[in-house]
Amino acid sequence: MTKIISEKKIEYEITEGQRKQRIDTYLANVIENCTRTRIQNLIKAGNVLVNGSSSKTNYKIVPGDKIKVIIPVSPRPEETIAEDIPLDIIYEDDYLLIVNKPANMVAHPSLGNHTGTLVNALLHYTNTLSDLNEDPVRPGIVHRIDKDTSGLLLVAKDEHSHAVLAKQFADHSIQREYWAICWGLFEESKGEIVGNIARSKKDRKVFTVSENEGKHAHTFYEVIEEFEFASLIKLRLKTGRTHQIRVHMQHINRPIFGDPTYGGRRLAFGGTTPKMKSRVDNLLEIMQRQALHAKTLGFIHPETEKEIFFDSELPEDFQLLLDRLRK
Repeated sequence: MTKIISEKKIEYEITEGQRKQRIDTYLANVIENCTRTRIQNLIKAGNVLVNGSSSKTNYKIVPGDKIKVIIPVSPRPEETIAEDIPLDIIYEDDYLLIVNKPANMVAHPSLGNHTGTLVNALLHYTNTLSDLNEDPVRPGIVHRIDKDTSGLLLVAKDEHSHAVLAKQFADHSIQREYWAICWGLFEESKGEIVGNIARSKKDRKVFTVSENEGKHAHTFYEVIEEFEFASLIKLRLKTGRTHQIRVHMQHINRPIFGDPTYGGRRLAFGGTTPKMKSRVDNLLEIMQRQALHAKTLGFIHPETEKEIFFDSELPEDFQLLLDRLRK
C-alpha cells in the first residue's frame, strides 16, 4: 500500500456565466495534470465536496456552487517508471526525435502525477535520452506544451544535442506555429499582442497580463478562416512564457475556444438565444479542452547543422470542431 504523506486542497466557486456541465468534466479541465478518470476516483472516495457535501460524478455544476477537492499526494518515486504507452513519433534519428503529443498527456512527472506522462512512454520506447536536465523525471525534455495542448514536441537523445537545441529555444530562433480556434472575429487579418505575463494575485495557478510585473511576452497572430462567432488563427511566439497564447488571447477578449482556465468555455460571442446556447454546448462537448495545437516545428539540426522543418495534422477533436463550425 502506498503511504500518503500529505494532501493538496483546491477550492473553486462557480461564477455567473459558467455553463452547466458534469463536475468530473469541469474539474478535469481546470485542475492541471489531472485526468477525468482520476477525478471520478476522487469523487467516489468522497474527496470532492460541493457546498460542503460529497458529490456524485454526474452532478452538474451551477453558478454559486462552492467546490472543494482533496487530492492525496503520494511520495515521489525514486525513479520514473517506463510504461508501454503508444507514441506518435513523426521523426527520429540518432540525436533526437519528434513526438506528436496528444491532448491530456503531461510532458513529465510532477507532484501527485507520476505516471502516464510522455517521459514514462519515452523510457519504454528508448534507452537513449539526454540527462542534461539533471532531473530523473525530465530525461530528454527540451521544451514543454500544456497538458491539454496537442502537437509537436522535440526530445533530445544526448547531452550535446540537448544543449544545442535548448540554446535555439533560449535564442528564440526555433520556428514554431500554433493553430487555434478562438472566440470572436478580428478587424485586422494580422496583429500582435505585447504584454508582460505574471501570476495572478487572486489565483497563483493562473497567469494574467500585467503592466508592471512578470516577464515580457510577445505573440503574433494571423487569421486563417472566420466563422459566425469564432475564428481559426495561426500564432507565432517571439517569447515562450507559460500559458502565453492562452493568456494573451484572453487579454484581447478572444479566448481560445474550450479553454476552461481563461474564459473559453463561456458563450462569448454570437448572442444568448436558446438556439445559440444549445449549439455552443454541442461544440464544447466536442472540444473538451482548449482548441490549441502546436502544428509546426523548425530548427537547425544539432549534428548536420541543416535546417529541418516538420508539420502535423490537426487532431480529431480539433478537425471535427472545424467541420461543425463550417456548417
